[in-house]
Amino acid sequence: MSAKQETNHYMTIDGLTVHDPGDSERTPSDVALLLADAADGVVVGTAPYASVLRGGRRRRARRWAAASATALALAASAGTLAVAGLPAGNGSGDTSVATNPAPPPTPPGPDVRTPSRTLLASGTDHGERWRVLVDLWDAPRSEHQAATELAAMRSFGQQPADVDDAADLVGRSTYFVLREYGEAGTARVVSEGAFTDGESSSGEDVEAVALPLKPGDQGAERLVVGRVDMDARQVTCTWKDGTTTEVPSFFEAAGGDSPTKSVDMGSENPLIRGVDGSPEAWFACVAPEGTAFKSVAVTK
Repeated sequence: MSAKQETNHYMTIDGLTVHDPGDSERTPSDVALLLADAADGVVVGTAPYASVLRGGRRRRARRWAAASATALALAASAGTLAVAGLPAGNGSGDTSVATNPAPPPTPPGPDVRTPSRTLLASGTDHGERWRVLVDLWDAPRSEHQAATELAAMRSFGQQPADVDDAADLVGRSTYFVLREYGEAGTARVVSEGAFTDGESSSGEDVEAVALPLKPGDQGAERLVVGRVDMDARQVTCTWKDGTTTEVPSFFEAAGGDSPTKSVDMGSENPLIRGVDGSPEAWFACVAPEGTAFKSVAVTK
């Protein structure tokens, strides 16, 4: 007689080991009961979202801290204080390093080789063109610069009357007034002076020189050149015959507090003008033929 061979079958469901008597003895109801028993041992709850999120944040914080420590160490070795390795505010993950700002650029040194030249006034007298120009030299900052400037002045035919040594030029800007009459390129110095730091006219102060309009003319002093405060609005030149010439600032010529007029800025139109590099404003006026200078004053 043949014996029936038995085979034991085992199955595991979620940690529960179940004896399986074999396919020949398992019925559908047996399988259903086994699955039901396994389901009873399983606890179903909500997903641990908060725990997962906290874990992710902890891992990300550790990465940021490590990156920050590395960046700070690199910055310290370079001699700068930096905050780096943190994600950019736009969420792109880009990083940036804050370093010490660059020092401001050094201002340019004075030009001690060439003066700034300003055309102050011009006109025609007896068919001859005349011009008044102002050359202004920057103030040297050292004796070496002063020596260079003094040599350059001499090459322009300009020599300060009160300077015995180049060192006397340090800290002062020197000006020369030139008059040109007739042929171009014949300008010659007729007056000179200097400004030191903080020095300028104020209020109704006027510094002026009167001289003949034509070089070599021993006649009437018809040409007046002067300096006034930057806020001066009008200068009045009075002539010996009782007539006057008014020289306004641009502001005054345009109409003052209610500017409505156009202004001719040409050098033939008498105006109080700025001269490049000068702390004061300048003017020039010419007396009519047959009369001469009497006085000058700031009248506005």
